[in-house]
Amino acid sequence: MSAREEILARIAKAVAGAEDVEIPRDYRTEAATGDLVELFAERVDDYRAVVHVLPAAEVPGWIEKRLAGRRMIVPDGFGLAGHESWPDLHTADGVVTGCAVGIALTGTIVLDHGPGQGTRAQTLVPDYHLCVVRADQIVSSVPEAVARLDPARPLTWISGPSATSDIELNRVEGVHGPRTLEVVIST
Repeated sequence: MSAREEILARIAKAVAGAEDVEIPRDYRTEAATGDLVELFAERVDDYRAVVHVLPAAEVPGWIEKRLAGRRMIVPDGFGLAGHESWPDLHTADGVVTGCAVGIALTGTIVLDHGPGQGTRAQTLVPDYHLCVVRADQIVSSVPEAVARLDPARPLTWISGPSATSDIELNRVEGVHGPRTLEVVIST
């Protein structure tokens, strides 16, 4: 018997004969009111990310200018014509991706690593991440986001640039992911 099987057997024995208990699922589900794009931009900015809100027609040209001269990873399916993806994860200047969903109330971006979103390593190793979020991908709350996501896919939830603090609350950015997060909201 493996350690896992032994632990599960002990749990089964401990709860044998116990009555079923209904678990309340009355999670907080209030929705944001007002302009979701504006709220999302405000919350993402609160996390020290750089935020741009641009008309959809301007986004491709803006990205091209932003990436000029940089060694950027461009994931398959991102749809950036003319920009060759940098092949080496560890020497890339950054990564440009789309996302699966953005959450207005929390300023969180969720990647499910589908087309145009790259692999988990591609989004965590480079020091710079440029993420494009379409206005129609922004939802009000976490429950709404979860309803849109496929739980079988690998999910990366991003709330600002990577940061951690030591015991004296000295903030250090870039320890567990990109030090710089730049978000373009395409309207």
